Amino acid sequence: MRAILSVQQLSLSMGGKSLCDALDWALRPAEVWGVLGLNGVGKSTLLHSLCGLHPPDSGQISLATEPLQQMSRRAIARKVGLLFQHQDDIFPVTVLEQVMMGRHPHISMLGGEQPADLEIVERVIEKMALSGLESRLVDTLSGGERRRVAVATILAQQPQLYLLDEPEAHLDPRHQKAALAAVVADALQREGGVVMALHDINLAIRHCTHLLLLYGGGEVEQGALSEMVTLERVERLYETGMRRIEEGGQIAYLVR
Repeated sequence: MRAILSVQQLSLSMGGKSLCDALDWALRPAEVWGVLGLNGVGKSTLLHSLCGLHPPDSGQISLATEPLQQMSRRAIARKVGLLFQHQDDIFPVTVLEQVMMGRHPHISMLGGEQPADLEIVERVIEKMALSGLESRLVDTLSGGERRRVAVATILAQQPQLYLLDEPEAHLDPRHQKAALAAVVADALQREGGVVMALHDINLAIRHCTHLLLLYGGGEVEQGALSEMVTLERVERLYETGMRRIEEGGQIAYLVR
């Protein structure tokens, strides 16, 4: 099965610190990868590199068979959607206008927005429980509402590859579950994939099929979820004692 995303011998650094070293990695349709590690280990930088916002020190990133560095920003935006860790509201826009921005990579410069674009936007606004807020200015919303607007915007973009940087931020458990489930379902429905940087190992266990573990100093481990969530790996990853709980076939980790 052809990879949606592949990296070959990828090396990244920030401020003289190695984040990953000669990484070979591929994401295939229907895979949901969690990127885990301590604060500052490079999770956000890796996601930014995967959509061309942070140049690698060396190596190659490809979408399908096309090298990322040879693609235009618009072409990348048709295939890859990035949910930023922090969303700055620079301009006063309404919820409807903000979510419609997700359609811009697909909208013709001459034709403008079409009824089908509005249908997509209205559908994801409803899915993110934002109905009735369409005319509200985004900067007047609560933190959780603004995060749901950001998720709705990336859902409206309909990329093949979702890159989510701490998607759970500002969301209560109910909306965390709904937002992540909506993104994963959309990706799987269109034979896409998801990469999400998370702090919570238990969210990763609940939603991911594979994990990429960033230990620092450029060291990375990768593999299927069941292989990666051993007590030894989790304690090493977070540099603290953990307690593993198994009940009814479900696994969870608590700090000891």
